[in-house]
Amino acid sequence: MEHVLITGGAGFIGSNFIPYFLEENPELHIVNIDALTYAGNLKNLAAVENHERYSFVKGNICDRNLVEKLFNKYDIKHVIHFAAESHVDNSIKNPDAFMHTNILGTFNLIDVAKKHWMMAPEIYKADYTHSRFHHVSTDEVYGTLGKNGLFKETTPYAPNSPYSASKASSDFIVRSYHHTFGMNVVTTNCSNNYGPNQHDEKLIPTIIRKAISNQPIPIYGDGLNVRDWLYVLDHCKGIALAFHTGVTGETYNIGGKNERTNLYIATKICELLDKVKPLQTGESYLELITYVKDRAGHDFRYAIDASKIEKELGWKAEENFETGIEKTLKWYLAEYASKKEKNLS
Repeated sequence: MEHVLITGGAGFIGSNFIPYFLEENPELHIVNIDALTYAGNLKNLAAVENHERYSFVKGNICDRNLVEKLFNKYDIKHVIHFAAESHVDNSIKNPDAFMHTNILGTFNLIDVAKKHWMMAPEIYKADYTHSRFHHVSTDEVYGTLGKNGLFKETTPYAPNSPYSASKASSDFIVRSYHHTFGMNVVTTNCSNNYGPNQHDEKLIPTIIRKAISNQPIPIYGDGLNVRDWLYVLDHCKGIALAFHTGVTGETYNIGGKNERTNLYIATKICELLDKVKPLQTGESYLELITYVKDRAGHDFRYAIDASKIEKELGWKAEENFETGIEKTLKWYLAEYASKKEKNLS
């Protein structure tokens, strides 16, 4: 049985990916390394914690000695790299953590993988000829769009925040190891994800949490910034497909084709809450929407052209935003209700 190292698997996307990947790949064993920072939670993986093909290791990818020990102990054949500091607001306040994890951490992983798998540039050891390093990245590396246009795999990089700059750097590190050493790598750049297990600091969980607590719902600026929203399980399926069938050295953009303004997101959630959990006062949750000072350097619009992965690999998003947000809202209402019960008990 081959061992796959997944980094950051207790985070939002990783914790949705691991149960799916385990079920779809009975011949693989997953080793999940996660530092369990504020954004990682083993509760997200409770369903698989005792799975016979799953192992968890608490650790930081910046710890090179630990990474080397894991490669040797499990004889790691593949890496799927999720681990990253990812909240733009936090990168503005504390960019140092982003530079360490996203740049140094990625370098450690791919450099250890190269030494474990390869004898020399372009020459893999006999047992690792199909070993792959899959790097999970973001559309924010491309910068911002105006009212028209889409991010393509050929769009020049123009990161505008410390977060996106650190992810762009990690993308280039992975690219360089393919072009210099001939490593079998693939990169996926995704649009904004949403769904179960996302941290409370992100937009959609914040809107839901504030609304059901009858608190002001903060929306940056005029609320007209646009993001392309991708349901997390659709993203996970795209990652798995690119990992298995993507062409080495290639990048695949994964997007939901669901461009929505932040104000639309807040309005839609409030309207759904008005139906499923109406306020006792009879007022609408819409009254809670509050505009706050805009984020520094706030990108106006992101939107992905996913035609490459659709045409070449056969991927297609199954959820549109309206179906995905209903599932997401249902999950969060149950999650917050459970937390409330525990606090009262």
